[in-house]
Amino acid sequence: MRRLLILMAVVGFGLSVPGSADEKAAAKKGKREFKATCVVSGKDAVRNQSAEYKGKKVFFCCGNCKAAYTKDAAKFATKANHQLFQTKQFVQVKCPLSGGDLDKSKTVEIGGVKVAFCCGNCQGKASKATGDDQVALAFADAAFKKGFEARKPNPNRQKKAE
Repeated sequence: MRRLLILMAVVGFGLSVPGSADEKAAAKKGKREFKATCVVSGKDAVRNQSAEYKGKKVFFCCGNCKAAYTKDAAKFATKANHQLFQTKQFVQVKCPLSGGDLDKSKTVEIGGVKVAFCCGNCQGKASKATGDDQVALAFADAAFKKGFEARKPNPNRQKKAE
């Protein structure tokens, strides 16, 4: 009986490693795991539900959220900006609060992504904010315009596709 329990535990443990074989296969093929948060619902977004935003794509969890976004995109701008950075379609180039040069040692995790700031004062301000206020501090349109820019296309990637 004891051997059976040990065997079940070992097999159960092996099965509990989520998608490890799939993740390794995807890594070998050069595919990155897609991770985005729906700007309307906050759930995990999917690739096949998207809309154009700032020359890139913003992703949703379902068609209903896409329709809600399309009806009033301005309402979701802060979260859409956050998602553009989350999906690496935009990169950070300056401090979103001051527009100053970045100090890579002054970071705060905001909505699951690390945002860098120019100094301890800006970092402190971001650290003190919470929830949606913290996201708005770094990703509202004015802050986003100061600190982020669209990722430039990789010419090597285009050559491979041709």
